[in-house]
Amino acid sequence: MTDLKLKVTMDLSVVLVVGSCFGLLGNGVQSDRDDEKLQSLPQDQPYRTGYHFQPPKNWMNDPNGPMYYKGVYHLFYQYNPYAAVWGNITWAHSISYDLVNWIHLDIALSPDDPFDINGCWSGSTTFLSGGKPIILYTGGVTMNRQVQNLAEPKNLSDPMLREWVKSSHNPVITHVDGMDSENFRDPTTAWQGPDGLRRVLVGNEMNSHGRALLYRSRDFVTWTQSKEPVHSSTRTGMWECPDFYPVSIDGKNGVDTSSLDKFRKHVLKASFNSSDHYVLGNYTAVTDNFSVDTDFLDNGSDLRYDYDNFYASKTFFDSAKKRRILWAWIQESDSTTDDVKKTGLVYSHFPRSILLSKTGKQLIQWPVEEIEKQHTVNVRFKNKELKGGSVLEISGITASQSDVEVSFNSSNLKEADLLDPSWVDPQLLCSQKTASVGGNIGPFGILVLASKDLTEQTSIFFRVFRSNEKYVVLMCSDQSRSSLEEGPKKTIYGAFIDIDPLNEMISLRSLIDHSIVENFGGEGRACITARVYPKLAIDNQAYLYAFNNSTFDVNISTLNAWSMKKAQIVSFTKRRKPHLN
Repeated sequence: MTDLKLKVTMDLSVVLVVGSCFGLLGNGVQSDRDDEKLQSLPQDQPYRTGYHFQPPKNWMNDPNGPMYYKGVYHLFYQYNPYAAVWGNITWAHSISYDLVNWIHLDIALSPDDPFDINGCWSGSTTFLSGGKPIILYTGGVTMNRQVQNLAEPKNLSDPMLREWVKSSHNPVITHVDGMDSENFRDPTTAWQGPDGLRRVLVGNEMNSHGRALLYRSRDFVTWTQSKEPVHSSTRTGMWECPDFYPVSIDGKNGVDTSSLDKFRKHVLKASFNSSDHYVLGNYTAVTDNFSVDTDFLDNGSDLRYDYDNFYASKTFFDSAKKRRILWAWIQESDSTTDDVKKTGLVYSHFPRSILLSKTGKQLIQWPVEEIEKQHTVNVRFKNKELKGGSVLEISGITASQSDVEVSFNSSNLKEADLLDPSWVDPQLLCSQKTASVGGNIGPFGILVLASKDLTEQTSIFFRVFRSNEKYVVLMCSDQSRSSLEEGPKKTIYGAFIDIDPLNEMISLRSLIDHSIVENFGGEGRACITARVYPKLAIDNQAYLYAFNNSTFDVNISTLNAWSMKKAQIVSFTKRRKPHLN
């Protein structure tokens, strides 16, 4: 793709040029690998992903204001155009027709006004009456203060929304006396109440406790703060990047942010302690009362979108396909010095659809269906027995850039180890009982980004325990042997999954992409994303295995794995010269 040349005449409209780029991406242009063999990435960039969204270079963090507008998906994100570390924060802007292939456009918002001079920080987009999108974002100002600002498109007829204009009314929301103005940021997508007023939440901290402040407005310019936050917690610190949206009780489709009918629950998400936590509850629109089912970190409750590398997420309602889509930021887990050497390797998760589970007690996440466009070579089989202590190579696909679905079952569940009542922390339990520590039923699962001799491996595995006549399933992501390099973090993560192994398979889906492994356990009931940097298991030297380190045999009910095509990501700026990254 590096030698692709597009002849663009000066009088050809930008819309037509970018449209041509999309046509090439979808039809005529081949990726830099074929279905059988992956060409090696540059030696100094073996961890750059193939199908996850990434900036052209340098630092990115929070996804901002994702939306669907006139047939185009938009993603804004926090971006440093000058370096591979945080700083000089702008709103970068990329668009897509399919959530897989992307075009980078010019930066949408830059910190060049008094109300955002220290950074155009995180925020959201909202559709006003008539379908007009508007951005509400946090501006960093002097003395470390934070305020909320507006921006709107310069040309609504442009489906790419390439130019944005900051409001002359900025800042539109400022702190009040007694409020911590250094922790006052990240406004949510607004929703409309039955009184016609728009509501928005802003993250805040008061007396070291997290809270979501509620503001109301009729014109989106003049805002009034509610006397009480919509919710707060004494168990957490600052709430970053709050998100608040409804989910359908029937679980079939996503719903618009302003949907308020009785067949809904509401989700409140807050980012804190390096993770994205959420609670479910009932929201009463007339009074703006939000009553939670179980509060943040209450009585051992710890509902998270993801139990490892996942932060500052944002959802949006995709009106084209009636679904809610979730984005988040995958942080580096290497040293800052190495980050600079790599000129930035920070990514977004592959977009996930999000629904309420059938039990109504948690959310379910799954990669959006467009990922199937990237599937190429396929390997599949059924009913394969894995003897205790065995390892099975899964060959025939590109192990460093793949999509793997596997389900397990066991006829020996009655032999499962007893669960000690003190084992309440799944991460601690996974750290104590790693993939190399045998049990009766587990560990079993897959080894990804593994070297041929298994010196390097990232293991995603399950254990089954007996507890009070029931079974408890533990899912772990063990990165302790992921790299021979000393620098990267190699933390082990875990989660209990609400699965009854007597009546359903123990399933796992893993999106493997060079240095990223997104894992969906129990059909999306628990997710764990790993960021790893193998030294040996890179490109064509990466292998995939199924394994069983249990005393008793387990059975692979089904395995379905695909090599993945590389996504096409084009940069298109005012220079009017599209080029591929």
